[in-house]
Amino acid sequence: MYQQIKEYIKEQIRSGELRLGDLVSSEIELMEKFHVSQITTKNALNGLAEEGIVERVRGKGTFVIDSELLKGSNQSTTNPVKHSNGIVGLILPSMKTKIEQEFVNYIEMYASKYKYNLMIKITRESQFEESNAIEMFHELGAKGVIIFPTEKETYNESILRLTLDKFPLVLIDRYLENIRTYSVSSENEKGTFSAISYLIHKGHQHIGLISPLITNTVTIERSTGFEQAFLNNGLVLNKNMWLLINFHKISKEQTPMLIQEFFLDNPDMTAVFIMNAELSRYTNMALENLKKEYGRDIELISFDDSGIEGLAYIQQDIEQCSKQTMELLQEQLEGTYNPRRVFIPVYFKKEEEIASKIPNI
Repeated sequence: MYQQIKEYIKEQIRSGELRLGDLVSSEIELMEKFHVSQITTKNALNGLAEEGIVERVRGKGTFVIDSELLKGSNQSTTNPVKHSNGIVGLILPSMKTKIEQEFVNYIEMYASKYKYNLMIKITRESQFEESNAIEMFHELGAKGVIIFPTEKETYNESILRLTLDKFPLVLIDRYLENIRTYSVSSENEKGTFSAISYLIHKGHQHIGLISPLITNTVTIERSTGFEQAFLNNGLVLNKNMWLLINFHKISKEQTPMLIQEFFLDNPDMTAVFIMNAELSRYTNMALENLKKEYGRDIELISFDDSGIEGLAYIQQDIEQCSKQTMELLQEQLEGTYNPRRVFIPVYFKKEEEIASKIPNI
């Protein structure tokens, strides 16, 4: 947020909203606008002062002293700033997993290629915070927004309003069914279908599922792929072997115990498909406890790499997802509006394939 506040003020100067000698927003005003502590806004203004962009006068405020610097003028050779096309907002539900961190890395990389500055807001799966983030980016003059929608059964009205207004927007990972908008997501259904078919062909028939509540397009597509694999192989699907966990109960303290109880209630289960990397780690913790107490072992497959050695998983192409997202956003920013869904292929990395990857000497 420290960097984002600095970039916000720089963008005001670039656009001409703030000119040489103008008073910059105070620490308190910036604190209220960005919902941060005063120490954060103080550091941001001090950082701009150190760059020679503003001057801080005790008792009077902070003033612009070098607007030419930000316009890329050759008159100043101190701290030159490259031309920017403006701000692009990225709204995420969390930053807990490696996958989410990779998305941020690649989206920022491709945003930079189009000369946009990326600003990030985390909603922690709150539609209220999601709406606040959208409003904040509007106030900051963001050129476009990339959103990972929250895990809710209903659509956020703020996202629907952006769509109706044809504001440059790309939904990533999840999309809005029956609503025409730009979206990028992985081939969730195909990836899950291939993983479950693999387990069935290995002889597993009692296959469990561990997932957050099935409330969005990602969980719907992955559960559909699971069901389709059973149907195609002529097997009866037993949804008593599905553990669906409320988002607010997913934690290191609660989830492993829930999963352990689920395993004990289903003694016939020999394999499990897990919807995401976070739940895979908790499942592995539960399984380790069962091995110690009961000597029981269950084959696991995860959607996304959980970081657990030797565990098979479905790999998303995060870089390609991010590249496509920025290309679709740029298309809108250049004046074309042709909403569509783009699906990026995934790859199933089998356990034996992972084990065989030994570095050559």
